[in-house]
Amino acid sequence: MLKDKKNYYIVREDILPESIVKTAKAKEILAKGEAENVLDAVNRLGIARSTYYKYKDGVLPFFDADSMRIINISLFLSHVPGVLSGVLNLVASLKANVLTINQNLPLHGMAYVTLSLSIEEMTVTVDEFLMDLQKIDGVIKAEIVGRS
Repeated sequence: MLKDKKNYYIVREDILPESIVKTAKAKEILAKGEAENVLDAVNRLGIARSTYYKYKDGVLPFFDADSMRIINISLFLSHVPGVLSGVLNLVASLKANVLTINQNLPLHGMAYVTLSLSIEEMTVTVDEFLMDLQKIDGVIKAEIVGRS
């Protein structure tokens, strides 16, 4: 039997006390490296360090994958330096965001790569993106294998 079992709840930000919301924001600022230390983060947000330390272990971020538009792409790439870099540069230039990259060892001069991308802010359609991928020298095949 678990003695220290904790219950967790998902609660909208607008009904939480300000001190808890600001603690979560301080943790985010620290995680992103936007503050040098805890004192800097709490001073920016106008809370006491003691408030931060009181709540920091009880405030956890929530990642809502259901609200994201995600595509999974299968790629066959020539095993030539710079091909994957070209693909990733295209992804970045179109404002898509890489969530995962899986690459197998190259066989017969080709590498199999799968990418999971968040496309919430992508500046072109998925079809246009696939056409742009096919134009990259060294991309042998690119196709969507999943969507959510």
